[in-house]
Amino acid sequence: MTKKHNFYPGPAVMPPFTVEKTIEALKDYGGTGLSIIELSHRSNEFKDIMAETQALFKELLEIPEGYSVLFLGGGASTQFFAVPYNLMKKKAAYLNTGTWATKAIKEAKFFGEVVVVASSEDKEFSYIPKDYELPDDIDYFHITTNNTIKGTAIHEDYDVDVPLVADMSSDIFSRRMDVSKYGIIYGGNQKNVGPAGAAFVIVKDDILGKVDREIPTMIDYRTHIAKDSMFNTPPVINIFGALQTLKLFKDMGGVPALEKMNIEKAELLYNEIDRNKLFVGNAAKEDRSRMNVTFILEDEYKDLEGEFLELATGKGMVGVKGHRSVGGFRASIYNALPIESVQALVDCMQEFEAQH
Repeated sequence: MTKKHNFYPGPAVMPPFTVEKTIEALKDYGGTGLSIIELSHRSNEFKDIMAETQALFKELLEIPEGYSVLFLGGGASTQFFAVPYNLMKKKAAYLNTGTWATKAIKEAKFFGEVVVVASSEDKEFSYIPKDYELPDDIDYFHITTNNTIKGTAIHEDYDVDVPLVADMSSDIFSRRMDVSKYGIIYGGNQKNVGPAGAAFVIVKDDILGKVDREIPTMIDYRTHIAKDSMFNTPPVINIFGALQTLKLFKDMGGVPALEKMNIEKAELLYNEIDRNKLFVGNAAKEDRSRMNVTFILEDEYKDLEGEFLELATGKGMVGVKGHRSVGGFRASIYNALPIESVQALVDCMQEFEAQH
């Protein structure tokens, strides 16, 4: 069987360590005679899993005191409305950098005035807007740090005078960051953390409780902070899987080591895109994502798209086809993807160039 190189955007490649440990726990968790999916979330065993996962999240990201780490159902899309429910009194600012930012903006409009301070829609979201000002009277500023569909990313931590809220679904743990500059960081687990089915929310405790509206129990972040994400039954297998990934990240040298590895992988692939006569990148070079590399064939070779996908598939590449809204190709090269898979894709691109 051909070795698979998993470039799917999410659910995405998982470390073999995470997969193997999760399989073991599915059969028998820690000698309890029970599967991890049979274990009560009120048991001491699972309480320990939750506590260790939260502690490792804080350790790896150097999260300061005064922040809580939550694991919730509903994916990042639920946070699109949970954030304004908890934070928006009257007005919030959003930076529109792509599909997921657009969806977050739509949900926020249910709760008050949404000011889109800048948008890159004029160039099909191929860059990150730079020159804009935030209104003085906003309750928070929302950004999407990595854009999986268009392949752009924000590589810095913004300095703003209001709570900064970031959707980091697809780049969490990929670079060093200053969490103290953020009010809320949230995202789905399924790209860089663990199996699909849970969302992580890092929230600064003292920004909560400022709105006048009543908040439904399950949407109120304070509910989940008070109960350590166990107000209701949490997605146990997803949290267990995340714990295994975080353990591996720590053993690898933590976020600094991951960042170095991600830069090397991205440079390897972007260098080939820029060198190869057949391919061209979609995103502005200064805003290129290290997690989702998008590229297309040059106009004169457009009719060869199917042929390249066939070649790549035959060599074990999966998930290389671009998002349906963009076309072309996309390689999601998340933390768990080995550089060998990136090299295999580069080799495939070079072979295709030689054929044409």
